[in-house]
Amino acid sequence: MRIFLVLALALSAAGCTRWSLDYHLNNAYHEYSRGNCDRVMLELSKAERKSRSRNYLQPEISLLRGQCLEREKLFVDAAQTYQFIIARYPTSEYAYRARARLDTLQQLGHRTEPAKASAASL
Repeated sequence: MRIFLVLALALSAAGCTRWSLDYHLNNAYHEYSRGNCDRVMLELSKAERKSRSRNYLQPEISLLRGQCLEREKLFVDAAQTYQFIIARYPTSEYAYRARARLDTLQQLGHRTEPAKASAASL
């Protein structure tokens, strides 16, 4: 009987975590549609903390983060986020979308490479 109780508790805890993760992702998409990128970033951070054992959700979270960075005109940061998705999850649908976003940024003439650091002259 104790085994069933422990099993039931373990299953309910896993379900609560998934529900909470979905809740934060849904909130992030809702706030993105409203144009509130500060709130999107907060919800994505919460979702990311809940999704550590669900690695397959990381590209979706990263893509939405990149789109918010674009919306805030942080094009280099957005491009690096897209490059992370492409490098880490090359066969996912989100890598395809990330490549499209990179192409769009380049076509619009936005700089997508970080500035080169140079040594200060004495």
